[in-house]
Amino acid sequence: MAQSAYIKFVEGSAVSSLTLDELKAQLEHYREQLTLTGKQLSWEYDEAGFPYEIQTKPEGEGKWFYLKATSPRYKYIVAGVGSETSDETQRHYVQFVLPEDATHGDKAKGNEFCKYLAKLWKAELHLFNGRTMYFNPRK
Repeated sequence: MAQSAYIKFVEGSAVSSLTLDELKAQLEHYREQLTLTGKQLSWEYDEAGFPYEIQTKPEGEGKWFYLKATSPRYKYIVAGVGSETSDETQRHYVQFVLPEDATHGDKAKGNEFCKYLAKLWKAELHLFNGRTMYFNPRK
C-alpha cells in the first residue's frame, strides 16, 4: 500500500502556497547545497544525499513529478502539490508518495526531504507513519 507524507501550509508558514515548478526549484537548490558540502568534504556527497533525477510524465503535467533513483538502493518517490478546503478555509500542501515497491531507503530520503522543506517553509509536516511535526510558530 502506498504511503503519503504531507507538508501543509498553515497560519504562520513562510509561504501560503507553492507551484510544482517552485517545488522542483527547491529540490534543485537542496541538491546544489549538497554539492557545495561535498566540495568542502572532498566527496561526491550530492550523489549520496540526493540519489534521484527529477522526471515528469505527460499525464502528471502540472500535478506531480517523480524522483527516479540513480542508485540501485532506491527506486522512486512521487511528489505533487494540491489544496484542500476545511471549515471554508483553503489550505495548500505538498505531498510526497511512496509507491508500493519503494524501498526503505526511499522512505528515509522522503522523510529527510520533507523535514528539510517543512522546516524551511515553517509548515506542518504529516510524516509517512502518521506522526505530525510542527515547524510553524504556534502560540
